[in-house]
Amino acid sequence: MSSKSQRQRLIADWLREFRVGSQEEVVARLSLAGIAATQATVSRDLLELGAVKLKRDGSIRYVMPDQVEPGHAAAKLDRLLAEWVDAIIPAGNLLVLKTPPGSANLVANALDAAGLEEVAGTLAGDDTIFVALADGANPNMVAAMLQRRRSGA
Repeated sequence: MSSKSQRQRLIADWLREFRVGSQEEVVARLSLAGIAATQATVSRDLLELGAVKLKRDGSIRYVMPDQVEPGHAAAKLDRLLAEWVDAIIPAGNLLVLKTPPGSANLVANALDAAGLEEVAGTLAGDDTIFVALADGANPNMVAAMLQRRRSGA
């Protein structure tokens, strides 16, 4: 087993078994297990594992995707659309979402995690998100759907 797969297996096991609240905590646990890893490596591992940060029992912690309640990603997307998206603009087979500076990545990650069948993927800058639509998706209809979600309708 490669060191990467071993490291990721350990991380996944820890997230399922313990309350792990930070990447630094994962680095420390790995160190105690005799595995050297940087915070950047752990960050990539968590992303590849699909780990998400949730608030549970009054504390923030990482959990594995199979530990996330159904509907969590959709509720998070609705909240982020309402709080951080200033405009949703159809542009050919894309949507352009405008956000305040520094928040585009947060919204793009939520769009990707929500698994909307109309969304093929996202590309985020600082304050702009390009949303690539799946084949056959109508940009105006997808924009209207996101607007409804944004307004809580």
